[in-house]
Amino acid sequence: MPLPKMQAMRLTETAAERVKSLMASSDTPKAGLRVGVKKGGCAGMEYTMEFVEAPAKFDEVVEDRGVKVFIDAKAVLYLLGTEMDFVTDKLASKFVFNNPNQTSACGCGESIALTPARPEALGAV
Repeated sequence: MPLPKMQAMRLTETAAERVKSLMASSDTPKAGLRVGVKKGGCAGMEYTMEFVEAPAKFDEVVEDRGVKVFIDAKAVLYLLGTEMDFVTDKLASKFVFNNPNQTSACGCGESIALTPARPEALGAV
């Protein structure tokens, strides 16, 4: 019997509500939020986010708390097990990624270092 597919990423209720609110205020219909990573910043990588009308051909589709998240195929191994949250403090409101694959971050908080998920995170032996 095959193992159930692991959900690549999940959202907190706060993050889901913020994504829904942003999508509802868009001038054009959006299918969901596309998340990825790219090279950049002083620690080596940065998260990317954009609202899209349709997923890209090889995106991983995650549905959580009424939100569709499309994960860039090149980013899936870097985002496995990640929880996306939305936090507000005295100075800012922002999306935060609680990522078990993150090995370090720069002082500005915008750039991170990531390693691909280990085989045990994928359910492999």
